[in-house]
Amino acid sequence: MIDPLLETSEFDPAESDAAAQQEPRKRYKLKDDTGFDEVPKKYRRFYRRWGGRGDELAPNEVICPVCKVVIRSARDLRPGDRVYCMPCFSRLTVVRSESGTLEARVQY
Repeated sequence: MIDPLLETSEFDPAESDAAAQQEPRKRYKLKDDTGFDEVPKKYRRFYRRWGGRGDELAPNEVICPVCKVVIRSARDLRPGDRVYCMPCFSRLTVVRSESGTLEARVQY
């Protein structure tokens, strides 16, 4: 028999994702220009170069696994969101990794 108290005390990422879906999304003010000149000027605020090992991603950022560019959003990203990487023309889906961080998976 499974103890019901034990079940509720364990962390379940699926439940936390479902709870996060109910909360309103936070908005972020993006800088006008990040100096990322591989895309048209109009879209430069949505992309930045990845700083390497010490670079931490914000809740509104995800790294493209194809070209290693950080894709930024005006709202926080959640699992299931779809993003587009303009530098490499990839369509990506945001998923939660085993370590608990957000990462992008290539759709096509």
